Amino acid sequence: MTTVVKIGGARAVDPAGALSDVGTLANDREEDVAVVHGGSTAVDETLERLGIEPEYVETPSGVVGRFTDAETMEVFEMVFGHLNTRLVAGLQSQGVDAVGLNGVDGKLLYGPRKSAVRVVEDGKRKIKRGDHSGTIKEVNAELLETLFADGYTPVASPPMAGKGDEEVIAVNTDADRSAAHIAGALDATLVLLTDVEGIYADPDDPSTLIESVETPAEWEALESAAEGFMGRKVMAVEEALSGGADEVVVADANADEPILSALSGGGTHVYASALDGADASTESESDTSEGE
Repeated sequence: MTTVVKIGGARAVDPAGALSDVGTLANDREEDVAVVHGGSTAVDETLERLGIEPEYVETPSGVVGRFTDAETMEVFEMVFGHLNTRLVAGLQSQGVDAVGLNGVDGKLLYGPRKSAVRVVEDGKRKIKRGDHSGTIKEVNAELLETLFADGYTPVASPPMAGKGDEEVIAVNTDADRSAAHIAGALDATLVLLTDVEGIYADPDDPSTLIESVETPAEWEALESAAEGFMGRKVMAVEEALSGGADEVVVADANADEPILSALSGGGTHVYASALDGADASTESESDTSEGE
């Protein structure tokens, strides 16, 4: 069994429990685990310390995402490298032989760079140029399989390798959707850890947790219920299942044994059968922002 775990970068997420669970899966159960992490909160905090105002834009589809210019991209690379090293060290402390890499390494995450994005400003649609983001089209699953075979646990993150007209450069991409593409390429189970218990039918009422999504009708209800940042999670769920993942779980990063409890039934479980006959809708304008 292969499991891909996305650890969120929101301020309210404590990765300690997840790292302990990765240790259990990798060491005790001898399962292959790939970790993917975000870090948008840390990027914003660093930008603010440097006196740079984070810029967010709204796409025509209503998704709000970060606009990544050249200056922001430099901060992005610095912050994500720091976060990656900390997670690798944390896993090493759990006895896990972790290896840190980003999407540029070995072209782990590869696709076309976007130099401009469509946005809505003051109710008008515009083209905003100078963007440093990309759309994942390929995953180097062979690289990850090689690491697994040699006993390593990969810890991956954006940026991705973006192909321009003449060169490959590091560009921003969404961390949830990075995890989704990796899970799809590995035919794995994807666990998206966040700061809530799962996806709620009523976003303001945790008692309305959607526990299982197995049919197209249940999928439609899930899409309707997902608001704000959870809408991006649902995009990732769809991409993972469409790409080959067998199951996606959205669960609470701060629960006791968050990964183990998610794999045992906690959180919101979405199965590939939910997309039977559904139209793919994840080719997105929202690659302007990394996930939490």
